[in-house]
Amino acid sequence: MALPHLDALFNLALTLTRNRKDAEDLVQETYLRAFRFFDTYEPGTHVKAWLFRILRNTFVSRYRAARRKPEHVDFDGIEGAYETLVDETFRREREAPDPERALLARVPDEAIRRALAQLPEEYRTVVVLALVEELSYKEIASALGIPIGTVMSRLHRGRKHLQRELLEHARSLGIVGRGPGVSTSEP
Repeated sequence: MALPHLDALFNLALTLTRNRKDAEDLVQETYLRAFRFFDTYEPGTHVKAWLFRILRNTFVSRYRAARRKPEHVDFDGIEGAYETLVDETFRREREAPDPERALLARVPDEAIRRALAQLPEEYRTVVVLALVEELSYKEIASALGIPIGTVMSRLHRGRKHLQRELLEHARSLGIVGRGPGVSTSEP
């Protein structure tokens, strides 16, 4: 019942943690808690929203716990990551250019990721659940434990913020003209 939602949970976890390893740990802990507390799941309700709520609550609990303890630095991991980075850079410099990769490099996904990363966490979570995971307002409200009106206002504000952040980038790519057709101001 819960496994089909693994990718969606991972996407939200990655959005919240901004770190692949932490996202994997968060999803694993979410599934562990879901299994442990499956008796609290109400049959007939949306299991995806229930899992998102567990994931978000787990993230918030971890975030609070992390703020109380000092940061741990794994020097062995840093050295290994550095060596991998150097090897990858060396390999990339010597391979022939791939036309498909060159075309995909023009896609503004990095700009979108940066704009999403700049959103406040409460807007970013709602935007990802609505636009990426395609959850309904009701499902998002249930997953986050907030009223539907709050979901709607956060989504609206998050979209406006993204629009402001990406407008100049869209203009530079020729997607949007320089005319007065796009408004980024709040009503």
